[in-house]
Amino acid sequence: MIRFRDDELRAALHGVRGLLLDMDGVFVLKGALIPGAGEAIVELERRGIPYRIVTNSSMVSRARLARWSAKVGVPIPAERYQSALSVSAAYTAAHHPGQPLFVMASDDAKGEFAGQRLLTTVEAGAPDARAAAVVIGDSPEEVTYDNLNHAFRLIHAGAELIGMHRNRWWLTAGGPTIDSGAIVTGLEFSAGVRARILGKPAPEFFRIAAAEVATQAAERDTGRRATRREIAMVGDDLWTDVFGSQHVGLRGIFVLSGKHGRKELDRGAAQRRGGGRPDGIAASLAEVVAALD
Repeated sequence: MIRFRDDELRAALHGVRGLLLDMDGVFVLKGALIPGAGEAIVELERRGIPYRIVTNSSMVSRARLARWSAKVGVPIPAERYQSALSVSAAYTAAHHPGQPLFVMASDDAKGEFAGQRLLTTVEAGAPDARAAAVVIGDSPEEVTYDNLNHAFRLIHAGAELIGMHRNRWWLTAGGPTIDSGAIVTGLEFSAGVRARILGKPAPEFFRIAAAEVATQAAERDTGRRATRREIAMVGDDLWTDVFGSQHVGLRGIFVLSGKHGRKELDRGAAQRRGGGRPDGIAASLAEVVAALD
């Protein structure tokens, strides 16, 4: 059994100049703020410590996330959020400019693709329909047999399959809930292709967020950019958050306030391939912020 102490957490965070924070399981759980998380964000703001909320959420836009956080008393500007949704929209804008896309996501989420050519369901279902990419996000209303078949046919005709993320499940007010990774995997199997995954744990996702935090740290500390080792990713998912961030040179801090616990810690430590150990372990985000230098 892996155990942790306060002094070990402080040592793990020594020299950290910026944070990447997962949302579900770190800041919010089952739609409600985790106790102490709001105060922890306020303290980061007070101390001027750079941070980004990095989430695989693809159901709502960053603007809506910002409105929600303000409503619960923790104002976080939209630009402080980086989501699998926002990174996916940036990717298609850069790699498929002006070309048709079939995006399975909510209407609010599709707002991140402003200025891009999105096929309607009717257009995607036309016999001669073609798209540069099929993009899969989180939207239960969009996951119909017809839409999945439209997506399959477009991919079969040459469209790139993009998964905003490959999460297996997440915690909602109703309990453990299947996530869109199952849809992405099913389309891969049917179409015989490999999806491009743009959310965590994709290395580029962490690199983009880390670069923004590093720049902000330089503005705060007379021009010296933070190195990746001076940035810590705080997450509740060992494989997606912690091990994924460690893979690109960040510190990985695991919190016990979300979906993974000590059982997963032991399994990750015993796993020869794709496993590992966090740099630090904490009960919550509040405990992480309290342990910063």
